[in-house]
Amino acid sequence: MSTTIFVIGLMVFFAHFLSLQFRKTNIPDVLVLMLVGIVIGPLLGIVTPDDFGKIGSLIATIALVVILFESGTSLNITTLGKSLGTTGVLATLCFVLTAFIVGVVGFAVLELELLPSILLGVILGGTSSAVVIPMVSALQLSEKPATVLVLESALTDVLCIVGVFALLQIYTQGGVDPGRLIGGVLSALIFAAVIGVVGGIGWLLVLGKVRDFPNTISSTLAYVFIVYGATEFLGFSGAIAALALGITLTNFQKFGLHRIPSIDSNIEPLNEMDLVFYREAVFLLKTYFFVYLGISIHFGAAELILIAVVMVLLVYLMRLVLTRMVFRNESYALRDAAFTSMLAPKGLAAAVLAALPLQYGVAGGELIRDTTYMVVLISITLTALLVMMYPVPQVRNFYSRALGKQPGDTLKVPAYTPPQD
Repeated sequence: MSTTIFVIGLMVFFAHFLSLQFRKTNIPDVLVLMLVGIVIGPLLGIVTPDDFGKIGSLIATIALVVILFESGTSLNITTLGKSLGTTGVLATLCFVLTAFIVGVVGFAVLELELLPSILLGVILGGTSSAVVIPMVSALQLSEKPATVLVLESALTDVLCIVGVFALLQIYTQGGVDPGRLIGGVLSALIFAAVIGVVGGIGWLLVLGKVRDFPNTISSTLAYVFIVYGATEFLGFSGAIAALALGITLTNFQKFGLHRIPSIDSNIEPLNEMDLVFYREAVFLLKTYFFVYLGISIHFGAAELILIAVVMVLLVYLMRLVLTRMVFRNESYALRDAAFTSMLAPKGLAAAVLAALPLQYGVAGGELIRDTTYMVVLISITLTALLVMMYPVPQVRNFYSRALGKQPGDTLKVPAYTPPQD
């Protein structure tokens, strides 16, 4: 027990060191943390996911909720409105094309049947909020592309979850109603967002009274967990609700909510102390989440590594072409466009969904799980390497030609930074 406590404390200082190195060297801390998990987990066998019991997956979910909420507090509603069109196009096309590419490779190379191949594609169709959001913040991207990336990661998580359960329904029941499927996606998004906004209004109504109690700095975070849990219980996306709640609390005056008589127009939903607390919570949860993710990686047959590499390279090549198409009429700087094309890693949603086909008895379920874990590892590694290599002139020139932007392109917009008092 004493050794475990010692290691937990050591990991925090190690994570601080990695964050500092990220700023100096562009080596993402998330990759190093995940590699630490791989070393102490699958390679050395010191710990296994079973050692954590239900706590491991619980921490992963809590990390995702806090990351999305904290990110929502950093989004400007004006920029959000301008980014919705671009986000919708990028998220939808990238999800569909990724699922297609992965599905084709699964069918042709892994020799999966048609439905399991599509299932593998949908599992890996999204981008990971838990990876993308911390990297967007650390890379200090401009506000609009940062908002696009944050929203894309949240939206594609929903598409992955709804899509996987729809395919499992086809497998178990022999069919699914397309209308109900589309309705399920829309309701998961729209109703979750409404719940998040209404939840934000409710919190604004009682916040003045709550702050009269002692030790309430964590009360808003506890309320986020309540809204998330209630939304998931109702069958909608708790992640979207958490994001919408964060946006509402930061932008309530722009929404016109300060005109509601019961809401104090001078109220400060999140002061600087609150925001510092949430950022620190994100840092701690992110540290343990990526170590746990590394511990949870399953290494299948050796040829899976090569197949996963092929999948990831094809997806990132598609992402590069898609970024050029979507951003051709946008005045983004080369740096922003390049990082947008790089930030397509897979993570928490894919890792969780990967185990479901095996549980449902889908043919090739174990192969789907092991392939997914390898793609998660390789996609995060590739993202980290691309980010690290971007300052190299030859790499920057490659992205300049690929994206049709000059290396000297600049865009004078504010960087993506948490709101200040």
